[in-house]
Amino acid sequence: MSPRESRSPKEKKGTPPPVPAEDSATYHQELRDLQVELVKFQRHLIRENQKVLIIFEGRDAAGKDGTIKRFTEHLSPRETRIVALGKPSDREVSQWYFQRYVTHLPAAQEIVFMNRSWYNRAGVERVMGFCSNEQYEEFMETVPSFEQMIVRSGIRLFKYYLDIDKDEQRKRLSSRESDPLKQWKISPIDLAAQKHWEDYSNARNQMFARTHSAMAPWIVVRADNKDHARLQIIRDFLSRVSYKGKRESVILPDPSTVFLYSRSYLDNGMISP
Repeated sequence: MSPRESRSPKEKKGTPPPVPAEDSATYHQELRDLQVELVKFQRHLIRENQKVLIIFEGRDAAGKDGTIKRFTEHLSPRETRIVALGKPSDREVSQWYFQRYVTHLPAAQEIVFMNRSWYNRAGVERVMGFCSNEQYEEFMETVPSFEQMIVRSGIRLFKYYLDIDKDEQRKRLSSRESDPLKQWKISPIDLAAQKHWEDYSNARNQMFARTHSAMAPWIVVRADNKDHARLQIIRDFLSRVSYKGKRESVILPDPSTVFLYSRSYLDNGMISP
């Protein structure tokens, strides 16, 4: 089932509509309802031997970790995997670029969540100079074919990009530095995020333009409000899959928060500059 192209925010110039706040009681009730739906879907996936891969990309501190946690909190751990690869080893650097990712693709009955993915090459590696221009161009030219092979193999592929504005990123990175429970989230790459804001924007825009396709589209999430974004991502995912007993009223996503990429959203402010 292909993503529905009709779901998109209003295209108009100027400031995008504000993201509504979630009160605590409402948020937790809505989250629970959605997690029940996720369990229903997983039971269907296991019964039908389906394979699902969900990629989370985005700005540093955009909320990828927290979103994945809410997705997986009540799913069966035997059929759920989270992949968050670190710096490649010398051996991995010598391999075909996609090689270390292929081994983590889902088998039948599995859902795999990638906290960052092969798109490191289009983002941090490009911005920080960790790959050559030739390596970058090779990646950008071949990744659409690679993803086409993944989808044709029977894997359902979803690509989410969590977008936040510069001030929100600054606040979140500052919080990480001062909170002793978040120290593990701080890295030299994170600390350089604000300095290279425009470079990351340019890299993101190129990534969208060259790797968004009907078979493997980018789904953009306005994630300045963490709680609201988490709910909307789960809703969007559930709205794109089929399973028995789906509560349509629960899974209707907010199209001003989560939407398929379009070049026009860079112009009208729906995607942060």
